[in-house]
Amino acid sequence: MPNPEDTVLHSWQHNAQAWIDAVRSGAIESRRQVTDQAILLAILGRQPERVLDLGCGEGWLLRALADRGIEAAGVDGDQTLVAAARAAGSAQVHLASYAQLAEGDVNVGRDYDLICANFALLHQDIIALLAALKGLLAAGGALVIQTLHPWSVAAGDYQDGWREESFAGFAGAWRPMPWYFRTLASWLNALDMAGLRLVSLQEPQHPQSAVPQALLMVAEGR
Repeated sequence: MPNPEDTVLHSWQHNAQAWIDAVRSGAIESRRQVTDQAILLAILGRQPERVLDLGCGEGWLLRALADRGIEAAGVDGDQTLVAAARAAGSAQVHLASYAQLAEGDVNVGRDYDLICANFALLHQDIIALLAALKGLLAAGGALVIQTLHPWSVAAGDYQDGWREESFAGFAGAWRPMPWYFRTLASWLNALDMAGLRLVSLQEPQHPQSAVPQALLMVAEGR
């Protein structure tokens, strides 16, 4: 059986161009209506000067922050996405795997006022990564995580475990991708074990939707 952690990266390598097209065309309704604005407001609300975007993808958030005078660097594990972000005008974009970040094997800068992970934590083993990210924060800095809301996507199975995203309904040639579902308690336990404390929790929701579109957490070092 292939390692799901490796399969996540391989899936992104296959899906990178389709993802770029989907993001830049505004094809993902939940992002267009709710979650893009939610993560941007959460970041701006803390008035950071320097931000690191973990799993920055094609760089839309880097560009949005730069437009607002914020120094923004990105890091992603896929070469195609990194190249796309750089080509779109973001100079500080690093190519690195989460394993390299967790082990401190790559220099992506430090003393960030804020590190964000916008739908970027899809793996099972994230505690070492979260702890490493905490070490890159300046005094008083924060980690902002936006992810799928576990109550909205549990589909009757509310327990930690691997799931599969098929990208059904998305235009383009997509390869199914595994991702790790975690309950709300599991998210909070992971933050605690990484030496972080939750300071804010939001549930971004469209006014015409009966369920939240995302879970948005802000954590600081203990």
